[in-house]
Amino acid sequence: MIRGIDHLVIACADPDAAATELESALGVSAAAGGRHEGMGTFNRIVWLADASYLELIGIEDRELALLNPVGAAAVATLDAHGDGLATWALRDDGLELTVGALPDGAFGPVMHGSRTRPDGQLVEWWAAFPQAPLAPDAVPFLIQHAYVGAEWGHAALAERASFRHPLGSPVILARLDLATADPPSSAAVLHAQLGVDFWAVADLAVADIGPHVVRLVPRREMAVPAVITLAAEVETPRTVELLGLRFDIERAELPAPTLR
Repeated sequence: MIRGIDHLVIACADPDAAATELESALGVSAAAGGRHEGMGTFNRIVWLADASYLELIGIEDRELALLNPVGAAAVATLDAHGDGLATWALRDDGLELTVGALPDGAFGPVMHGSRTRPDGQLVEWWAAFPQAPLAPDAVPFLIQHAYVGAEWGHAALAERASFRHPLGSPVILARLDLATADPPSSAAVLHAQLGVDFWAVADLAVADIGPHVVRLVPRREMAVPAVITLAAEVETPRTVELLGLRFDIERAELPAPTLR
């Protein structure tokens, strides 16, 4: 069952520089990340209190990156626009069952993935990808994590839920706005392939996916391809445009930490 947005993949020419920029301009800090062995990519990660995260992904080996869906999406984004949202993922802790129930041909088989941390620990997951290429306004991929170790074990999730970013508060993902040529058509594809229900609000198509809101917005109404809205216990809301995106931080009373 789909539980919400797992993470947003932000392609960056230099993930380390992007992490520094995010902390300086937005007040959120990134962890070390690591290398995707055999996939040609590496990352830095901004962990969020609701167990979602922002992945700042870079290209280490272009040819290898083009052989996997996420790497290919990152290369396409960097080639076309420079830094920017490449794709996004939905979390599903029953991935094999979900993929088996999806329409025939919508998604490929479940695949194993891993990343080596700088401390040598292996982080593992399983993912399933739509047949169409990944893109910000296309069908996202599905992911299931191995809930063990320094990033996904019980202690790691508890620490993440209470971590105070430099802006002075834990931070959660509230909403993702995506620019699309035709919101109703894009919503229909997402419904047909993933069973996500959207409703119309003026020119928008809106869905609640677990604790997160996804809005499909007419491209003519957005100056950037995507807007990422985060929520934190801050005095003053803020808006920053960087990495080819807009980041909004809204003021909110965050719920007590819970582990998913």
